[in-house]
Amino acid sequence: MSAIWYECKVKYRKTDETGIQKVVTEAYLVDAVSYTEAESRINEEMSAYISEEFKITTIKVASFAEIHPFENSDRWFKSKIALVAYDEESGKERKTNIHILLQANDIKEAFDNTVEVMKNTMGDYTIPMIMESPIMDVFPYFSGEEGDLEQVERFNATKASKPSVVAAGESDEDLIEVEEQELADTI
Repeated sequence: MSAIWYECKVKYRKTDETGIQKVVTEAYLVDAVSYTEAESRINEEMSAYISEEFKITTIKVASFAEIHPFENSDRWFKSKIALVAYDEESGKERKTNIHILLQANDIKEAFDNTVEVMKNTMGDYTIPMIMESPIMDVFPYFSGEEGDLEQVERFNATKASKPSVVAAGESDEDLIEVEEQELADTI
């Protein structure tokens, strides 16, 4: 059974970098089987992050075919992919559009990540659009089963990883070595 993702907009008071409080509305994505469960899940998830009052202003089914977190990325991008099929009867080309949500740091990286996601696709496709999404975070469903726990932990670890900055004089090999050591330390 494929996941049904719900986009939930949450309104709350947020303190910005300058210390000024303002009311913001942010979008989040939750994996749920119904609107009722989506509302319950977003309440539970937001309670962990927001100590003050918040209001859920909108819940709607998101139109994403797939969600792909990528390491060392901190923003979510929406990629429109046109799958190309040839109708042998009419001899015409037919396009079917799907949308995927993936993490990246900029548009170029989002394009590269989209190509990475689509690399094993057997058919032809084009990428007519990539745009930054207003989605702040993604909360996958967790059933509590052991195998499911590992999958959710991998998803959350990938989603939470931060971009690495290479210091002057360091090579990519030095950075890879540091990342491998950090990974070994967490295991």
